[in-house]
Amino acid sequence: MEVTDPVASEPAAARRGPAVVAALLLGIAALALWASSRMTWVTAYSSDGLGEDRTLTLDGGTWAASLTPLALVLVAAVAAAFAVRGWALRIVAAAVAAVGIVAAVPAVGLLSGGADPEDAARIADLPARATVTATDIAYGPAVLTLAGAVAALAAAVVLWRTPRSQAGLSSKYDSPAARRDAAARRGEGDERVTERALWDALDAGEDPTLDADPAPDASGNPPGDTEGDDDSGTRR
Repeated sequence: MEVTDPVASEPAAARRGPAVVAALLLGIAALALWASSRMTWVTAYSSDGLGEDRTLTLDGGTWAASLTPLALVLVAAVAAAFAVRGWALRIVAAAVAAVGIVAAVPAVGLLSGGADPEDAARIADLPARATVTATDIAYGPAVLTLAGAVAALAAAVVLWRTPRSQAGLSSKYDSPAARRDAAARRGEGDERVTERALWDALDAGEDPTLDADPAPDASGNPPGDTEGDDDSGTRR
């Protein structure tokens, strides 16, 4: 009778479904942050009292310098969503949530309080004699950043709630050493023996049937118990 591996035979789409959803959300979030970092967030008008007023445009990468590095972190999280499992995946989820929160801070500040002239002068690195007389803000890039932050938070929730059985790659890609360790842990605990456990035990060079308890005989005696019967076959 042929024994099939339930993990290997499980549809790949079902096994990796949460990881695919999380990867799509992470990709959307990274793209949103990267795009907003290339767009103009603040237009500042400055005067130094010596010549004509200047018009300065500050893009997202200048006004909120963390946007591009955060986008790169989200791209790295896409690979991690497929590569790790268990508590490591929870750590990735927490990191992605932190990225979403950090990315939202400058956007919320700009939308709620506008662009401070002193901040604009400092970020634009104007000379000391120059002052910013007025600022205009662009709402679109800030809203796009918030959308990316929301997508990152949604991806973090998906990663956090991913079942262990559906996280990471299939166990058939584990190294022999990892399979031996897993088989040993199952042998020491009370975990229900599954076909996957039997295959891992065989791969580890162990006989999974040695620890099985044989059933008692028809008289209710434990296997190998001959003391309960005398030579005549009558139980004492």
